Amino acid sequence: MANPQQRARLVVLNGDLKGQEFVLEGTEAIIGRSRSTDITILDDGISREHTVILYDDDTDIYSVEDLQSTNGTQVNQKRVRSAELENGDQVQIGRTRFEFLRG
Repeated sequence: MANPQQRARLVVLNGDLKGQEFVLEGTEAIIGRSRSTDITILDDGISREHTVILYDDDTDIYSVEDLQSTNGTQVNQKRVRSAELENGDQVQIGRTRFEFLRG
């Protein structure tokens, strides 16, 4: 398992939640509009279950995977189906933009 100091978080960069941080503690975190998701964002452009952030313990890699959302998921302003995440990457779903930070 990765050193806890190396675990990641998402920081909201815009909108009503600007500055809010979500620590990514498990191996997956579903982001969406539904209250049953791990990270709930009330944004009309976000699907009920929009995207998932995955952590692979063996490789110590985080990735993002779009869950066939209507409006898609972007990493650094490019629409992706899935992508590995690096420190400082920006992830956008709907109108909400996050910065992915490690350490």
